[in-house]
This record gives sequence, structure tokens and C-alpha cells, in this order.
Amino acid sequence: PPAAGAELSGVFQEMATSECHFTNGTEKVRFVDRYIYNRQQFVIFDSDVGHYVGFTPLGEDWARFWNSDPVIMEDRRAQVDMYCRYNYKGITPFSVERRVPPSVSISLVPPSSSQPGPGRLLCSVVDFYPAA
Repeated sequence: PPAAGAELSGVFQEMATSECHFTNGTEKVRFVDRYIYNRQQFVIFDSDVGHYVGFTPLGEDWARFWNSDPVIMEDRRAQVDMYCRYNYKGITPFSVERRVPPSVSISLVPPSSSQPGPGRLLCSVVDFYPAA
């Protein structure tokens, strides 16, 4: 807590995310491990690159440390199979096979003083997935 009578100068947030990016099912899989502090990404592991990359002085230090540890690097490189491909079957019903039928409405837009003439039909198609 701040000293008596002092106020906090801001809100600080640390966040880490692990992501799987799939192309054509599991044909092309990419694992990304991101570390963010105060809305600034400071270090990232991308399985397509194969090692950590730092974006700030602290991130460069962390990347150097993690990249020098063969156990950590072996684990991160294995995440494509152990984390992404392994969990693909469980998320498929919610992602790949997800289907939401469109909500369709047709309404008559009456003519206005600025656009005289016959009314127009407005067709709205919303709330569907996938977009194609």
C-alpha cells in the first residue's frame, strides 16, 4: 500500500498469454507465448521463430536467460504438439464445427422528403457464424 496520505500513481498490470494458431486444421500449427507489462509486450516466444525475442531491456534479459536454458527451450518447442495439437480435438466443436444460422429480417423503408419515390426494402442478415 502507498505511504500514509500518498496516492497510487497508476495501475500496473502483468499478463501472460499462450496462444495456438491453426491453419487448415492441424496442418500448420503455431504456438505463441506472450508476456505483457502495462500494455507493452516485452518478450515473446513464437514456435515459427523457435526462440524468445525481447522487445524491451527487461524482455531482452528474460529472452537471453530462457534461450540459454535447453530444458525451457525444449519444453516451449514441444508445446505445438503437447498443448496445441493435443487440445485441438477438444476445441473443434466450439471453433471449427461451430455453426450459427443467420437472423434475417426484411423491412419496408418508406419514402422520405429527401428521397421521394417508392419505398425501399431493407434486408438485414446478422448474428451468423462462420462469415463465409
